[in-house]
Amino acid sequence: MPLPRLGRLLRPAAFGGIPTGARLERMQASPQYADGSFRNPTVTLTMASGSALDLARTNVHRADRVRRRPATAIPLHRPALTGPDAAPDSGLRLTWTGHSTVLTEIDGARVLFDPVWGERCSPVGFAGPRRLHPVPLPLEDLGPVDVVVISHDHYDHLDMPTIRALVGTGARFAAPLGVGAHLERWGVAPERITELDWHESTQVAGLTLTAAPARHFCGRALHRRTLWASWVVTGPRHRVFHSGDTGYFPGFAEIGAVHGPFDAVMMQIGAYSDFWPDIHMTPEEGLRAHLDLGGGEPHGVLLPIHWGTFNLAPHPWEEPAERTYAAAAEAGARVALPIPGQPFEPGGELPQAPWWRTVAAPASDAASTVSKARHPAGARPAPAQQQP
Repeated sequence: MPLPRLGRLLRPAAFGGIPTGARLERMQASPQYADGSFRNPTVTLTMASGSALDLARTNVHRADRVRRRPATAIPLHRPALTGPDAAPDSGLRLTWTGHSTVLTEIDGARVLFDPVWGERCSPVGFAGPRRLHPVPLPLEDLGPVDVVVISHDHYDHLDMPTIRALVGTGARFAAPLGVGAHLERWGVAPERITELDWHESTQVAGLTLTAAPARHFCGRALHRRTLWASWVVTGPRHRVFHSGDTGYFPGFAEIGAVHGPFDAVMMQIGAYSDFWPDIHMTPEEGLRAHLDLGGGEPHGVLLPIHWGTFNLAPHPWEEPAERTYAAAAEAGARVALPIPGQPFEPGGELPQAPWWRTVAAPASDAASTVSKARHPAGARPAPAQQQP
């Protein structure tokens, strides 16, 4: 047996597939692809110089570890999403189930972004970041989904057990270039998968799905060739944006100018650190990106995502919400801060109560986190690794 084929067979299933053949040729033809991998729209630091030891010290410091978990159970809402009478009155409803997973009901269609129902975001079940709260509803109770949208192939966004469970739903899948290799290995038929480069679009259930630029990176195990993306979904009446994972970059203004204005923006605001300054945004950067998408004005509703579910960074678990809450108030932006599973319609009353303050970490001062932020903007260590 040829060694490359043997290697693919021995590769653990959770690592996914490796793009080959026509899929790989299409990736290599992308304007974003050079020297064996995809490149960011601007020079990007994936890790700051000398940060590994400092990060290790932070992870073992007891006070820091305590602050990274809630003191009591995170409240959950069990949404009633199935049945003919469940359609949103306005035509647009969002249900954040935790981290970056959002069910978006838009103009009669149902879009599921970055579904992760697994207990850990890890290739194994016995190690890796574990949930801080259960998923608000069982996957089998989710109801029909027209299309599953994947932003990139990191374990906290692309979960093998969840994808395998969704295979039987009949949903279509939309993903950046190369990610289809993982989906196919996990049982999704090739004809149900659409892979897009940045600025490419596809039509699903009366919607237009467009892959847009983002500033991040990809990879499962040692394979790092797949593309990452943010997403624009446009229906006959509504438009939404999902950031995936991204650092701040000037491209948000261009995305807004071409595809906006948006009724709702699902924006990454958690898991930031000076240890990786360019691949995740701080809450203030997330708010700035939201304003960029609206042409500098606070149009649409901001839904903060990528926080409160997995412990992925050395900041207090509730700090992303607290800082976003303050930044949005200062900018006059409409922000929705639901408990996991709580549906809302951007055109109606928004969930805005600071619920995280009631379950903050022991002896924490969550309400004053903004003034004591441990990762202020502008504090940038010297670069060690760069990815253009």
